[in-house]
Amino acid sequence: MGTVVIGMDPHKRSATIEVMAGDETVLGGGRHGTDAAGYRSMVAAVRQWPERTWAIEGCQGIGRHIARRLLADGEHVVDVPPKLSARTRVFSAGQGRKTDVTDAHSVALAGTRMSGLRVVTDDQQLAVLRILADRRRSLGEDHTRMISQLHQLLLDLIPGGAKKDLSAAQARKLLATVRPRDTAGRARRRVAAELVSDLERIYQRKKAADRELSELLRATGTTLTGLNGIGPSGAARLLIDVGDVTRFPARAHFASWNGTAPTGASSGDQVRHRLSRAGNRQINRVLHIMAVVQLRHRDSEGRAYYDRKVAAGKTPREAMRCLKRRLSDIVYHQMVLDARAAGTGPGGHAGAAAGSSAAGSHPGAGTSEKSLPGPASHDPTPPSPFFRLFPAPSIPRRTTAVVKRSLLDNGEDRRTLPKREQPPS
Repeated sequence: MGTVVIGMDPHKRSATIEVMAGDETVLGGGRHGTDAAGYRSMVAAVRQWPERTWAIEGCQGIGRHIARRLLADGEHVVDVPPKLSARTRVFSAGQGRKTDVTDAHSVALAGTRMSGLRVVTDDQQLAVLRILADRRRSLGEDHTRMISQLHQLLLDLIPGGAKKDLSAAQARKLLATVRPRDTAGRARRRVAAELVSDLERIYQRKKAADRELSELLRATGTTLTGLNGIGPSGAARLLIDVGDVTRFPARAHFASWNGTAPTGASSGDQVRHRLSRAGNRQINRVLHIMAVVQLRHRDSEGRAYYDRKVAAGKTPREAMRCLKRRLSDIVYHQMVLDARAAGTGPGGHAGAAAGSSAAGSHPGAGTSEKSLPGPASHDPTPPSPFFRLFPAPSIPRRTTAVVKRSLLDNGEDRRTLPKREQPPS
């Protein structure tokens, strides 16, 4: 008998499995607990199939705990994204009703039918990086929440409130000038003083977490922190969620995965695109922060690229989307270079390289505005690092062909263009 796929719908205290052969014949299944006894019974139930692959839904989420235990026992595990299993469930059953059994069946079908699923590995370095990055994100969320509460209290204590970018030291100086006489005012001032003390502690913890992340990132050999707008938290999140960047054949695949590539919405002769709200939102947030940081500096490549887009007729929001798409290419290009420097390729084998068309290391560099249809090249580096497609001087006249190509590349609806820029029908 060939390799069987064991589809699993994991939960905190239970896991439902289904064993499926290569011809999609169901060979067995059942529901098991995730405690020590339940785990042993689950492994014993599938021991009769020596060649087996575990397909687990959400190995980066709720399925992580049981996938880690299977890896420790030497099992082969692949990750089935929840969206993929949901679509498989709808297409196989004709409806989207959810039960643990149907979920396990859809995961097994996805594991049997789909090729290229991410193989889960027990990388201790990435596991430590994930723990520290999650802790750093939690500290940032606590800081934001406390700042919001402090602003609300200061608005009641001081006419007009405090400025937007308020530090703990500045808030302490403001509170020193406030002497409320009423009971509610004194309570507000006391709570505000407690929040300032908490903010000072959070700030020190954030600095310590950043230092620890930076040291661990240096050990990985990544150069992502050298990119303008990516700090230790962003670089760590990229390494954690992307994993092996060579699993993306080209920069367009990477952009589609992180949600910066526009989604096709064409119908008949009308060719248009729209904003994608899918993809990995955490990586999309990292790219958004990277774009915002570059826009704050007038001399940055990202700001120059953004200004050229606005001068070419884009709205600020459309120009921001174009910038994020370009920054996605830059990040992909840098991660491919890091993978090459480490001597790893697809599956971790040395000497292999990913196919890519990523060009340049700043927003103005590239071989085209967007990836063209057709197979990607086998070299992720540009032929010449100094080749620039978007020269800074004058902006060319927007002819009909230029407008049509711009609509295709950047996903705009023709109806949203100003009348002077609409191509003749």
